[in-house]
Amino acid sequence: MIRKLLVAYDGSQAARAAFDFGADMAVRYGAELHVLAVARPPEFGTEEETEAVIEQSRSHCEMLLDALKAGLGQRTAVFAVAVGHPSDQVIRYAEGHAIDHIVLGHRGRTLFDRLLVGSVARQVVAHARCGVSVLR
Repeated sequence: MIRKLLVAYDGSQAARAAFDFGADMAVRYGAELHVLAVARPPEFGTEEETEAVIEQSRSHCEMLLDALKAGLGQRTAVFAVAVGHPSDQVIRYAEGHAIDHIVLGHRGRTLFDRLLVGSVARQVVAHARCGVSVLR
């Protein structure tokens, strides 16, 4: 039974497909819909630079979520922005909010990119304690 559903959203085409799928799934199951965007901090920089980049990234994520909110109509959802590595934050949010199912998009990066940085979708599938749907 799916009571709480989480959609990971980054503004990509695959994330939009995941959102549409997840919103439909939430309606079908009568589930509470959560949407999470993750602001990724820079790998290096001074404290001031890091804070500025995080704040800019957080603002960008909020702008992306605001666009989704406008299209929901009468449906409701919980929107949140987290800071950190996307797969870690999606899993942490799911565990902290008793999420029953996660929906996320797959960006389709090249093999080299996946080997170098890993796939967020792959990490979530491997470590989530609930069901996961990945859309392309």
